[in-house]
Amino acid sequence: YSCSICNKSFPRKDRLTEHSRVHTREKLFSCCICNKNFRVRAELTKHSLVLTYEKHYSCSVCNKSFSTKSNLGRHSRLHDDEKPHSCDI
Repeated sequence: YSCSICNKSFPRKDRLTEHSRVHTREKLFSCCICNKNFRVRAELTKHSLVLTYEKHYSCSVCNKSFSTKSNLGRHSRLHDDEKPHSCDI
């Protein structure tokens, strides 16, 4: 199945249909939480997981929340002005 606009080929018709939305900017899938729209259902699913994923780790300085301890650690270095991977050149 080939796109009539850019000639890109796809093994299945449904993939061509999804791809065609790139050219038409058609976004059929809408988030029921924030109303953001997506061209592909998988993008909406990923977005929904991010929105509903619980954030158990909070920054003691600014109260921003994170879903993983490592993300909190990365964020915390912004407040500490810590740069563990500095350039020696």
